[in-house]
Amino acid sequence: MAKKGSILVVDDEEIMRDVLETLLSAEGYRVDLAKTGEEGLESYGRRSYDVVLLDVSMPGIGGLRALEEFLKTDPDSVIIMITAYATFDTAIAAWERGAFGCIRKPFQNEQITATIAAGIKRRRKEEERLSLRRAMSRSVDRGAIVGRSDVMQEVFRLVEQVAPARSTILITGESGTGKELIAKAIHEASPRAGKPFVTVNSSNIPSELLESELFGHTRGAFTGAVAVKKGLFEVADGGSIFLDEIGDIPPETQVRLLRVIQEREFTALGDTTPRRVDVRIIAATNIELKEAVKQGNFREDLYYRLAVVPIELPPLRDRREDVLALAQHFIEKYNEENGRQVSEHLAPDVLALLEAYSWPGNVRELENTVERAVVIAPGDEITRECLRAEISDPMSIAASSHDGASTTAVQDIGRGVNFYDEVRRFEIDLIRRALERTGGHQSRAARLLGMNATTLNSKIKTYNINLRA
Repeated sequence: MAKKGSILVVDDEEIMRDVLETLLSAEGYRVDLAKTGEEGLESYGRRSYDVVLLDVSMPGIGGLRALEEFLKTDPDSVIIMITAYATFDTAIAAWERGAFGCIRKPFQNEQITATIAAGIKRRRKEEERLSLRRAMSRSVDRGAIVGRSDVMQEVFRLVEQVAPARSTILITGESGTGKELIAKAIHEASPRAGKPFVTVNSSNIPSELLESELFGHTRGAFTGAVAVKKGLFEVADGGSIFLDEIGDIPPETQVRLLRVIQEREFTALGDTTPRRVDVRIIAATNIELKEAVKQGNFREDLYYRLAVVPIELPPLRDRREDVLALAQHFIEKYNEENGRQVSEHLAPDVLALLEAYSWPGNVRELENTVERAVVIAPGDEITRECLRAEISDPMSIAASSHDGASTTAVQDIGRGVNFYDEVRRFEIDLIRRALERTGGHQSRAARLLGMNATTLNSKIKTYNINLRA
């Protein structure tokens, strides 16, 4: 039977190891055995496992201590605790330390196999996410599309789902939200990653030259066509073509593009022989295409062919919780480019200003703002004076706010209310309580707070929180 996963059983009872090995091998799993926590950790250091079945009560390193060591080796480990003395406190202790589940002896075979299947499913999802992140990092500025907010996590989940397919994708969003970066991520996480990724900015190419750029031309096809030119669709064969600002292409080109999508073929200008291509089309626009269809400026049939899988990127003002992580990434980037050593840990007043600003230029504007601040910072810290006037002036922030959510707080700043200290004290108190409740375990505390563990770690450093307190 084909192996469908690998299991490490760590239990000091020989009969229990034999029972689990027989059961799980019959289910199609590859099973390795260890009789102590130390032996299990040694095995885990040599080989990767999908799931670890770990006894709580063992000589030497106990199960709960071994659990922590497994998770230090691999934070995504799926550990299922097994105990003959399972109590509510044991289960809570195991969960707080990062266990996937806790099963009491004697157990039903179905209970073990069902829990393992669920654990492997989660492990596979984590591996897929890691694979996507690695794919992004190969050619994409990963920090520029960082997203710990719920709305960006949903975008990333959708990217994971659609990347392996060949369906046409339409990415929408305001300028500066990272549409091309998402398109690259989709390509790099797909089976086409080793093939070309071709970008076409429709708004930068004169309409009379656009078809020649897309489909190529023969010699003499028009005045000035002195040689054969290969079109970008042909260049992208086997890979992906990214049609940016798709809403700007002229009606006659829309007709030809529709044929390429429907028939997977095109004809070069001046030629009569169709050429077949295998190209995935990813389009993007910052305009409302449905409205353009209503106004007769965009073909309805082309719109529906493009929007097989729509992905909408939110403006930065709708995901303010991502501002800190983005800013820190850009500080690191421009420190390296400019030979600076500006701290990535922003003072509370600077962070409050950045999170309050409406960012009409979205991530691109934030990047430019941080680059400027890194360059002009007088020391090793970005101060309020390093920001542009419309960001550092509270009344300017209030005037430029799109949603008005931060207007009152900003006006309080202008009137001298100690807004930053209030926010700082409130957030520090929440973080301390979460850490106390989870025994200092940051991953569990982040889950309680509803934030990413990396974000929590950054805030702990920014606020200089003593984890022992």
